Amino acid sequence: MNPLELGRFALGAILAHPMRSVLTSLGVVIGVAAVVMMTSIGLGAQQRVTQAISGLGSNLIIVTPNFQRGPVSQAAGAGVSLRDADAEAIRKQVADVAAVAPVVRGQGQLAADGANWNTRIEGVTPEYLDARDLTIAAGRMFDEREARQGRKVLVVGATVARELWGDDDPIGRRVRVRTVPFEVIGVLESKGQSGFGQDQDDVVLAPLSAVRSRIVGRRSRGDSVQTIYVKAADEESLDRVQEDVINVLRDQHRIRAGEDDDFQTQNMASILAASQAAVGTFTVLLAAVAGVSLVVGGVGIMNIMLVAVTERTREIGLRMAVGAKRSHVLIQFALESVALSLVGGLIGLAIGVGGAFLVAKLGDWPAAVPAWAGPLALGFSVAVGLLFGAYPSWRAARLDPIEALRRE
Repeated sequence: MNPLELGRFALGAILAHPMRSVLTSLGVVIGVAAVVMMTSIGLGAQQRVTQAISGLGSNLIIVTPNFQRGPVSQAAGAGVSLRDADAEAIRKQVADVAAVAPVVRGQGQLAADGANWNTRIEGVTPEYLDARDLTIAAGRMFDEREARQGRKVLVVGATVARELWGDDDPIGRRVRVRTVPFEVIGVLESKGQSGFGQDQDDVVLAPLSAVRSRIVGRRSRGDSVQTIYVKAADEESLDRVQEDVINVLRDQHRIRAGEDDDFQTQNMASILAASQAAVGTFTVLLAAVAGVSLVVGGVGIMNIMLVAVTERTREIGLRMAVGAKRSHVLIQFALESVALSLVGGLIGLAIGVGGAFLVAKLGDWPAAVPAWAGPLALGFSVAVGLLFGAYPSWRAARLDPIEALRRE
């Protein structure tokens, strides 16, 4: 018997019991669909994390106060340990630094031309744009002189501009921040939502000293800042710049050897790598759990194939009696098992891909079906068919023709 005939016999046996064949393949369908969907969701999570962290800026080091240092430090400085002098020391003493931007944050109600909008207000220096990889879409950024004098000028995000003025040009408009009048001199290029769902355009930037004195007021202690953004000149120097920043700040704060820092630094590259590694591990775990369904599906195929051998014992004996070899019987039943598993894999792949895109659409999640998902899913399906169909096929091939013909 040639391979085409064996394949035709195998297909005929499957089509002879369509409902049983569908139910037999169901475990493989569920297993493949689950693996594809879980892998897609995991890769989508990696993309979301990458977008979220990359949106903060490239080659970036974020310096913040360390609120966990201890009760003594908390009492002395109320958890505030960063000053303007720290940013200036980093700028002067650390090599390969592209930008240093101290930041003070607040929240306030904006009112302009009959419209109101509550947003976050960030007191920054002109270097903030370079540190955070921001660009101006219209107007301009305030300069060093305006920042030093604490001029009451604003650069607004796209969301703020839209909510207060709609499609009108906001440049030159007056806006009251709480009770303080400011002038809009620029609009930031839109960045959309971050990977964590935060609207990055719902923000206004103003000179650091103006926000301290006019917006934050008593909540800001002297020349303290909440965050210092340090941008390294390139990715290769990022780790060295971070180490130098730590050394400079320890010296600035007179922290002795062995004492804990009253600040903490975060390297965006290391955070991204750690986050991607964690999400990758979680993805593998999800895929492994979903892969259990494939094993269950394989057991179902083995069970049905053993039933088929029992039902078709007389047929097997008759074929052997007219000249079929044991290898022919073995191949035929193996083909049936592989065909059942492969069809289930194809259906599962289609369901998995469709489900992945549906999840992406409903949950505003990146659709990330990897190119290797199809070949891998079908390869696993064939492997499951061969593995779990091996014993039933061997058992069919080992039947004695005379005993098989006697069986009713």
